[in-house]
Amino acid sequence: MLRSGRRRARGRGAEGGVSESEQLLFGGPLRYDMGWNQHTDAFLELNFRAMVTRLPALLGASCRLAWQADRRAARVVLAAEAGRGVAQAVSLLAMNSVLGRLIGGGAIEDRLRGAVPVLAALAAVSLVGALLRAASTWATGRLEPKVERVATELYLERAAAVELAAIEDHAFHKLLDTAQYGAGSARRMISYATRVVSALISLIAAASVLTVLHPVLLPLLATMTLPTAWSALTNARRRYESWHNWVQHVRASHLISGLLTEPDAAPEIRVHGVGPFLLRHYRAMAETAETEQARLARLAARTGVIASAWTGLATVATYATLAGLLLAGAMALSVAGTAVIAIRTGSSSLDNLVVAVNSLHEDALFVGDLQRLYAEAAERAIPLGGDPLPEDPREIRFENVTFRYPGESARPALDDITLTIPLGRIVALVGENGSGKTTLVKLLAGLYKPEGGRILWDEVDTATADRYQLAERVAMVAQDFKRWPFTARVNVAIGRSSAPLTEDRMAASLDEAGAGEVVGDLPRGLDTLLARQFSGGHELSGGQWQRLGIARAAYRRGRILVVDEPTAALDARAELEVFEKIRALASTGQTVILITHRLASVRHADLVHVLDQGRLAETGTPDELLARGGIYAELYSLQAEQFTAPVPAPEAG
Repeated sequence: MLRSGRRRARGRGAEGGVSESEQLLFGGPLRYDMGWNQHTDAFLELNFRAMVTRLPALLGASCRLAWQADRRAARVVLAAEAGRGVAQAVSLLAMNSVLGRLIGGGAIEDRLRGAVPVLAALAAVSLVGALLRAASTWATGRLEPKVERVATELYLERAAAVELAAIEDHAFHKLLDTAQYGAGSARRMISYATRVVSALISLIAAASVLTVLHPVLLPLLATMTLPTAWSALTNARRRYESWHNWVQHVRASHLISGLLTEPDAAPEIRVHGVGPFLLRHYRAMAETAETEQARLARLAARTGVIASAWTGLATVATYATLAGLLLAGAMALSVAGTAVIAIRTGSSSLDNLVVAVNSLHEDALFVGDLQRLYAEAAERAIPLGGDPLPEDPREIRFENVTFRYPGESARPALDDITLTIPLGRIVALVGENGSGKTTLVKLLAGLYKPEGGRILWDEVDTATADRYQLAERVAMVAQDFKRWPFTARVNVAIGRSSAPLTEDRMAASLDEAGAGEVVGDLPRGLDTLLARQFSGGHELSGGQWQRLGIARAAYRRGRILVVDEPTAALDARAELEVFEKIRALASTGQTVILITHRLASVRHADLVHVLDQGRLAETGTPDELLARGGIYAELYSLQAEQFTAPVPAPEAG
């Protein structure tokens, strides 16, 4: 059945529909409906009038990016391009003078002698133009990488500062996907803007000369280039629409190709023979995308033929008009020669202008995505300031707290929870999978806001509290904590990256977590790179990583330590050692919130909250809950039976 997917995928892809791979792997089509997009009514209506209307705004945006990145280089570019335009106008006028002298009456020696000074001036102007071009190229080369860096830094800064709910929101993540290309587009806008200014000034120079020579030549010049403008803008609109529509499909294809080379997936790919399966579906996804690219190429070819035919007719009309003016005696031969040069120069400049403006406009769309991300990220950023938390709080209270993950209409993850977490104690959260334990501590840490109810630190509501101060109080060892691809030293110190990195603090953290032996066994100790994808990198076992994660939390020195399944990857001896370390932390007055399925591990907890399907089911000490005979006692008995039940004898024969 899975093998037949390739054949059906290819067939549907050829029709531009949904491939079987999309349906099987991702549950449906990987297309974005352009209806939501702001560009539908604004940016995608690309036409010549829109291009001319928006040109000042586009140039202004490019200038602001350049000015922000490097003012000196921006000044050089503007001055050099303006100088090149003036040089080109002078060159055309000088050429007219040279032709007039050479075609005029008199001996050929006198005509050549009279043209020498003008030719010398023309050579000098050409030299100046070459030097100005070099200056512009140098300054543009300085500007482009700086603009990209500034735009990327701002993108990353805004993305890192938003609420967790924004990162998990589909629409916002789609904006992150599209906006990441805005920095590269911002870089290219500098080059395109330079070309626009150069072509525009050159066009003005050629148009001015043509107007002086004969007014009828200027509109003919415009008609020669209108087809190029229409063709470029039409194709730009199609490409941009297609790019937005297919961005998720492309991301999915990259995901599949990345899985084939990902170290974490490599063992299962080889043992289960997953490689051919993934490769088959990568091919099907790629073939579907190729169909879209072929469609764009077919439309671009058709548009190009139409534009070329139109340009050819306009060119014939222009030169026929020029010939008519000559035959009618309305134009001298020298002027006609200059007009031909000016028309060719002007036509080339106008073509370059249209193409450059089109490219500038197209990249501006992606920069617009980036700017929308800046704006939306600012709106969804973690708020600054707020009420200060108590310096030495007694307890954290959840009062009728309800929370539902965004986009989920099923039952709430937490449903009208009311409980108290006394500080300076060991508090265990117990319950089956999906009971809401991890969600509760994420709300406690300020990663989410309650849908209803309040979370109070003594009498301070976290809804109005300083969120950054709240985060400062919490250290967390999540079940799926991040294994940073850096050195072991950084993997520990990143727990409090704003603090000075000291050896005393590092040693104390490793000791508190029992991770000293893990570091001691590494080839370069704390300076060992924990990333196998780099030369000299080293990999840790799950248990070793878990100890390092606990050391990271210890390095943070938060008032509240949240540990989610801290011993899941440890053997029995190591598990006992870790819990001894956790109890030692609690004895110093630190609050420990422990989430675990191993109920024998919570026997030293001061308080246990039992959650069941998002609701608080029981609260009490371990002994009280065992005596009560509720959910906790039932789960405890089930786990105990696994160790006490006799092993059945194997059947004979």
